[in-house]
Amino acid sequence: MKNLASAIIFIFLFVVQSVAVVEAATCNPSGDIKGKKPPPGQCNRENDSDCCVQNKRYPIYKCSPPVSDHTKATLTLNSFQKGGDGGGPSECDNQYHPDDEPVVALSTGWFDNRSRCLKYINIHGNGKSVRAKVVDECDSTMGCDSDHDYQPPCANDVVDASKAVWEALGVPEDQRGEMDLFLVDSTPITYRCSPPVANQTKATLTLNSFEKGGDGSSPSKCDGRYHSDDETVVALSTGWFNHRSRCLKFINIHGSNGENVKAKVVDECDSANGCDSHHDYQPPCGNHVVVASMAVWKALKVPVNQWGDMDIYWSDA
Repeated sequence: MKNLASAIIFIFLFVVQSVAVVEAATCNPSGDIKGKKPPPGQCNRENDSDCCVQNKRYPIYKCSPPVSDHTKATLTLNSFQKGGDGGGPSECDNQYHPDDEPVVALSTGWFDNRSRCLKYINIHGNGKSVRAKVVDECDSTMGCDSDHDYQPPCANDVVDASKAVWEALGVPEDQRGEMDLFLVDSTPITYRCSPPVANQTKATLTLNSFEKGGDGSSPSKCDGRYHSDDETVVALSTGWFNHRSRCLKFINIHGSNGENVKAKVVDECDSANGCDSHHDYQPPCGNHVVVASMAVWKALKVPVNQWGDMDIYWSDA
């Protein structure tokens, strides 16, 4: 498949199974095929796709590792557009999909005779999340022919994703192509409440950009504005946001490292809804989250390489 640096991410599949940790080695090849050199003009090399090599043997698989609560897999890059390296229309709906749509193809075993067609998976990685629709199979049983654009058979542990998925995960363009991940069975949980607020309310601090074009997506709910990364602002989980009752008020944040900062509440981190265009296809927020700008993390004197997730206590100022 594509050759780029690896990193660890987590991906949540909408399935019901839950078993022990399984590695890719539990599914063995069912044979191999001999590679054929692509005819002139065949094999689209977009996204660093591999082309079959004459007489090279490629393993084929009719299975994928069992989906468990921690199944190792690989995220790869694919274009599902007409003329893209995905080849023909997607198998689930016989349509092409633009690069800005978060869609994926799954290895044959996970595709499971179309059982996951047009269902969604939640992908979490690089401190960000995205929801993607399964629209195609990444064929692990065949390849090196015109139907597969003279590309080798897919590995048995692949989630082949559109550019929109990689962009939503915040992966730099020059690092896209291949990334290690884990499949974890889980259905997103929604909340309309948060833990009661006390003098020291335990919470999880996360990172967000409230700027235009940032991962906060829309203007802040409290004032209809975007806010600079240099401004100490936060969003609160739905229960703590409490129907805007804390809008434009200040909270005190006490870091686990002993540092403190005061920040203004400008937005809600929606715990009741998610995974749609209004929420930038991100899952619902947890019910105990304070989502903070870069300025908050700087004020707490947290090293940049440790930004993203930290236990804190907060209180109304």
